[in-house]
Amino acid sequence: MKLPLIVGVALGVSMAAAAADSPLWMRYPSLSPDGSKIAFSYKGDIYTVAAKGGRATQLTTHHSYDTQPVWSPDGKTIVFASDRRGNLDLYAVSVSGGDPRQLTTNTAAERPMSFINPTTILFTSALEPDKDDMQFPSGQFPQVYSLDITTPGARPKLYSSLPMEDVSLSPDGKTLLYHDRKGYEDPWRKHHVSSIARDIWMAEGADRPAKERKFTKLTSFRGEDRNPVWTPDGKSFYYLSEQNGTFNVYRRNIDGTGDTRITDYVLHPVRNLSGSADGKTLAYTWDGEIYTLPTAAGAKPEKVNISIVADRADYDSTATVLRNGARSIALNEKGKEIAFINHGDVYVTSIEYNTTKRITDTPEQERNVDFAPDGRSLIYSAERDGRWGIYRASLVRPDDKQFTYAYEIKEEPLILEETNSFQPKFSPDGKEIAFLRDRTELCVYNLDTKQIRTVLPAKYNYSYSDGDQTYAWSPDSKWFLAKYIDHGGWNNTDIVLVKADGSGEMTNLTRSGYSDGSPKWVLGGKAMTWTSDRGGYRSHGSWGAEEDVYIMFFDGEAYDNWRLSKEERELADSRKEKKDDAADSDAKKDKKDKKGKDADKKKDDTPKVKPLTFDLDNREERVACITPNSAFLGDFILSPDGRKLYYAASFESGIDLWEHDLDDRSSKIVVKGLGYGELIPDAKIDNLYLATGSGIKKLDIKSKTTKPVNYAAEFTYRPAKEREYIFNHAWRQVNDKFYDPAIHGIDWKGYHDAYARFLPHINNNYDFQELLSEMLGELNGSHTGARFYGNMADTNTPATAWLGAIFDNDYDGDGLLIDEIVAMGPMDKASVKIKPGMIIESIDGQPVKAGRDYYPALSGKSGKQVMLQVKDPSTGKTFEQQIKASNAGDRSNLLYRRWVERNRAIVDSLSSGRVGYIHIKGMDSPSFRQTFHELLGRYRNCDAVVIDTRHNGGGWLHEDLAILLSGTKFATFEPRGQYVGQDPFNRWTKPSCVLMCEDNYSNAHGFPWTYQTLGIGKLIGAPVPGTMTAVWWENQIDPTIVFGIPQVGMKDMQGRWLENLELQPDIEIYNTPEQQLNGNDAQLRTAVEEMLRAADSAKK
Repeated sequence: MKLPLIVGVALGVSMAAAAADSPLWMRYPSLSPDGSKIAFSYKGDIYTVAAKGGRATQLTTHHSYDTQPVWSPDGKTIVFASDRRGNLDLYAVSVSGGDPRQLTTNTAAERPMSFINPTTILFTSALEPDKDDMQFPSGQFPQVYSLDITTPGARPKLYSSLPMEDVSLSPDGKTLLYHDRKGYEDPWRKHHVSSIARDIWMAEGADRPAKERKFTKLTSFRGEDRNPVWTPDGKSFYYLSEQNGTFNVYRRNIDGTGDTRITDYVLHPVRNLSGSADGKTLAYTWDGEIYTLPTAAGAKPEKVNISIVADRADYDSTATVLRNGARSIALNEKGKEIAFINHGDVYVTSIEYNTTKRITDTPEQERNVDFAPDGRSLIYSAERDGRWGIYRASLVRPDDKQFTYAYEIKEEPLILEETNSFQPKFSPDGKEIAFLRDRTELCVYNLDTKQIRTVLPAKYNYSYSDGDQTYAWSPDSKWFLAKYIDHGGWNNTDIVLVKADGSGEMTNLTRSGYSDGSPKWVLGGKAMTWTSDRGGYRSHGSWGAEEDVYIMFFDGEAYDNWRLSKEERELADSRKEKKDDAADSDAKKDKKDKKGKDADKKKDDTPKVKPLTFDLDNREERVACITPNSAFLGDFILSPDGRKLYYAASFESGIDLWEHDLDDRSSKIVVKGLGYGELIPDAKIDNLYLATGSGIKKLDIKSKTTKPVNYAAEFTYRPAKEREYIFNHAWRQVNDKFYDPAIHGIDWKGYHDAYARFLPHINNNYDFQELLSEMLGELNGSHTGARFYGNMADTNTPATAWLGAIFDNDYDGDGLLIDEIVAMGPMDKASVKIKPGMIIESIDGQPVKAGRDYYPALSGKSGKQVMLQVKDPSTGKTFEQQIKASNAGDRSNLLYRRWVERNRAIVDSLSSGRVGYIHIKGMDSPSFRQTFHELLGRYRNCDAVVIDTRHNGGGWLHEDLAILLSGTKFATFEPRGQYVGQDPFNRWTKPSCVLMCEDNYSNAHGFPWTYQTLGIGKLIGAPVPGTMTAVWWENQIDPTIVFGIPQVGMKDMQGRWLENLELQPDIEIYNTPEQQLNGNDAQLRTAVEEMLRAADSAKK
């Protein structure tokens, strides 16, 4: 979809016959077979234009996104991809126009490539690999399918289980050219030289079964080679390569000779190379425009001058009302209203009614709202004019008491510096505002003097993601509690007490060595609560550790009183009441004596707060854990008397609000299905308020009820302005947070300007995502690029279900011939009689005919009972079988399990049980625990083990794995001569090796590097690209857009960044396409052979 599904009123509309004499960001040009026309996509529609230029003809006008046109060999039909049903399907349309016809129906994404005969097109989709293919099962490796476009309802047929992209068929129809896909890297990344870069391959035998084809790698440049196009004589080909630093057109002979650069661009890549059938003309895009290139010797590229007249509506702005999506709330108890952020704007709404006041109305974003203590002003951070500043909105009229109903509100910039100002909070006395300078330096702004002072220098913090720093004013407005990293403590944060006067006086309160955070003042400032993972279930990955809430007392008397039993406390309270009564009597007498003396003085209603004092010498002895069980925690609140803790925790599915009574140690759920978010209490903590993204909730503690705080937020959606803001925001975020301050030495500002000029020509998030990715791709960094999470959910398209079998792709009769039943899948049940070799004749009464698409019969059936009619050819009998169909996620998990079990069986067979096999799926805690379980359990008595990290996408586990695999035996345990164990008992002490490949990413580069650096064992397989950085994927105000920033780089002891430092194996070996298709894993075989040698050597 080109516009989000926001229903509203168009405020600014540019309708009908909107001419574009110089359109930009035209994509995916495709030359007609005779070279006379070019089809291309622009603003989400398909156009054709004469190859010599002129006015373009619009072929599609649907509000969906149409892209990647491909001409049929007869030049009469164009096949393209479209998200009309939510996912990308293939459609065909006549070149003379008309209604497009849907060709594919599976809810997996399909993308067209090229025709292999007059009626059959090849396309890619991640559906189901061939049974014998040993490729790692992942959506990163889509298969190639063929489809007859002239037969309505034709069934796609597996053409090759090998992932092949930009396929080009030779003039004689017998040989394919394609570029490979070795694994994950953003497709728009540029300038990188590594093993993941694409290469051009030739597959001889295009007209033969996939397993009989012969494959030859044609390019050897270590960078990117893509998009091959045959010459008409079949002896050479054109392609795109970054050999000179940016993508240009090259020509090369099939025998590897005569490599010649055809174009000479220095900046910006050539994209989407296409050729006419007669070989006389090439077409491509460069710098947002389409060019043709005659193939005659000496010919020069010619820009195709295109004008577009489109009958369409582009909304400059749309007025709508938002009723969910609130974030970052603040409570104004005096005005009984809540401020919140929704889609980047600030609003205030009544708690009791849904009357809502819009405070800001910009395409940029605001964050971090906070009310002044008197409720008459509101502060927030806003990113405007290229930087974050602090702004204040105030009630102007004295008789206005609430923002919700105010007649006049004044907004003014409060803190605008050259650097960014972020996360403001009023002091409790309302005289000052704390904020973060450049997200890390804690500063205070005095509202009277307008002066700014630094309280906690930036060196004591590191901001990984915006908003991840926490600090809290003390009740007397003179101190702060803050999260704090000291020196090198990024992974082990502490809590610091720091004086607010800027003197630099500070004390590290926790010094735990664990991760401490979320500090809060409690009991009037006599104590603090915070979270720590020191006592919880310890994650072995970079996330997921369970936490507890702790309390630390700054006052010995308060600690002693808090530890009293309920009985002791009631006795102490009764004694205190007697003293208080006497004190009240004296106070009344004093008041009577002074009556009238101060009558002429102005009454001061400001509550007096006694300055805090701290006894910190024995603070670590005045610490208690106040949660009954460690958990994955959300926010928490301690009652004013310190006797009850309210905390959000996930023990089951979802997150619930719990109440823990610290007197009787009882716990109970207050609210089920609470959701994540900051808990905002009222003064007495009778009610808690929470914004979860789906809305605002009011939680009544006493009644244990929840009700929504309804609001109606008037919102102006400005799609073009919003995309411009996100574009500039992304550029600034990289400028501020990229791990290398030199940004790899590139002209980052120049790239901003080069790509910004395309923004007026983009009206959808598919194109916008590509634009962002193209700009971010100039960084030559891993973990970057933009993502658009498209429209499947928006359109509620029923997903295609999975039956749990792999079918025989060579069977051409009626029905589906079962080749294999996938273990643990829908058909692998004790009650199911279906076996391999049987034929599914119908699905829920719909016959499965030869060559006909059966996916519509599975539409929306995931998780539902499906009735199959099955024939057993061995007996000739037919029976009915009901199964519960599954979904694509289950299919992916079970095919992964199948891949692992097959590898395990191969290793066991080759080594006669002497060598173990473990695949580490991710660098996370569950994967570590599975590895530990298998390594020291199943394989305890093996002589060696193969640790397979191929296709691991990363996480954070390199240190834990290195320690686990680097044990050295130093003792045995032998009661009365019986051997029962050894030390170390929880580490592997025998030979191991690590398998790796081009698709290892992030920490799956970091772990093999650590393994090799520490000399634990050998690395076997293909070189691994240097991608060891830590990334923050930032969600935008448009929640469908996300982009990544590699922020934390890792250096070796020679001072080299691991980013872009390719890791070389000790034994380099690749799996050829032939081996992959026939199930022969040469890398795995080599690893087993090496381990058998190492095991034999260790025994000598």
